[in-house]
Amino acid sequence: MTHAPAPALFQHAIAALTEVLRLNHPADAALSRYFREHKQLGHRDRGFVAEAVFAILRHKRSLEALVLPQVNARRLLLAHLACHQGLDAKALEALLRHGEAELVEHLQQRWAAIGRGEDHFAPSGPLGLSAPAIALDLPDWLYQRLLAQYGAEETQALVAALNRPAPLDLRVNSLKGERNAVAAQLAKDGIAASPTPYSPLGLRLAGKPALSRHPLFMDGAVEVQDEGSQLLGLLLAPKRGEMVADFCAGAGGKTLLLGALMRSTGRLYAFDVSEKRLNNLKPRLARSGLSNVHPVRIESENDARIKRLAGKLDRVLVDAPCSGLGTLRRNPDLKWRQDEKSVAELNAKQTAILNSAARLVKAGGRLVYATCSLLQEENGAVADAFLAAHPDFVAVPVADILAAQGIELPGLEAMPAGRLALLPHRHDSDAFFAAVFERQAK
Repeated sequence: MTHAPAPALFQHAIAALTEVLRLNHPADAALSRYFREHKQLGHRDRGFVAEAVFAILRHKRSLEALVLPQVNARRLLLAHLACHQGLDAKALEALLRHGEAELVEHLQQRWAAIGRGEDHFAPSGPLGLSAPAIALDLPDWLYQRLLAQYGAEETQALVAALNRPAPLDLRVNSLKGERNAVAAQLAKDGIAASPTPYSPLGLRLAGKPALSRHPLFMDGAVEVQDEGSQLLGLLLAPKRGEMVADFCAGAGGKTLLLGALMRSTGRLYAFDVSEKRLNNLKPRLARSGLSNVHPVRIESENDARIKRLAGKLDRVLVDAPCSGLGTLRRNPDLKWRQDEKSVAELNAKQTAILNSAARLVKAGGRLVYATCSLLQEENGAVADAFLAAHPDFVAVPVADILAAQGIELPGLEAMPAGRLALLPHRHDSDAFFAAVFERQAK
């Protein structure tokens, strides 16, 4: 049974939510800063605040519609507690100001009526799209894009999955452990874990246990990594002794996977324009036991160090900068922070990065372009344009690559042969897109 928070904790949740709703920074970064500034909050209190903030970000638009005409963090939090947590005015009595008991009662009555189909969110705007977009907690522009791509029924299923919190997935470092043995060790420590359905390296945990001090994590035997992200590395499928690049390495989650697949042999470049992100890779790399990874900060995709490797690499992964809309289960603020203009700017960057990365690939080598986006203009459209401009590259059947590793993924038959689309309502992973190319000999 859900209980109302103490008044002091309620005020902390309002303050943290106010900061996050400014949307000046990623929600997780804004929350981390708030918690650093309020060290008196214990683990359970931080958990309440974080869960409330992320739930409100997921359902921001429908909650705003309920509390109109006055929208603020306090009223949104009350709406969340009343509608999503089922707390009535009596349960919330210690938190309420004058007139708010009536507000809570009204919110619960309307929420119940909407659930029964007896009330609805009023449409607005020139296209009349706001009513379904409000119900699905999306901005109008994103609703339009998804509706055009997936149709109404699948959009509803997709967004319902995106509006649920993601499970916690681990990747077992095959240099340091075997999946069943790692699961058994976790079970001994009271952490339930089951094999992920597709990745042969993945474990899915029940709940969200703290892992940062667990011996398996500290020793590098496991890393936190969504199953979909693991599948991208398995698509590149690097082999022992090869020269490989993770072109947009970030903090290196996929780099570590690629290095383990290479059994710490050959040479693996981790390129990124951010020194900070590459610095975040260093402690993970130290835990991993890998000795074949070479982090390199580059100025841009046209850095001279990139040009010197032209035509020399066996495999290149381009996990391109993107809108991140496929990660809304983890980062629900992105749907409010991205817009059509930012997506258009990303398109130009994605094309430039993919074209530059392609120069590294030698004849017979493999290139994988990937995003964690749902949008066709960041995914298939970029891949189509690349193939049209690079006749020396051909698409490689994704099903064959995965089947060679014992992976059977539903839905591939509906995709072009060289493409992969992971969707949370179909695969219970974050949404990922990948296109696989091979360079032909001239």
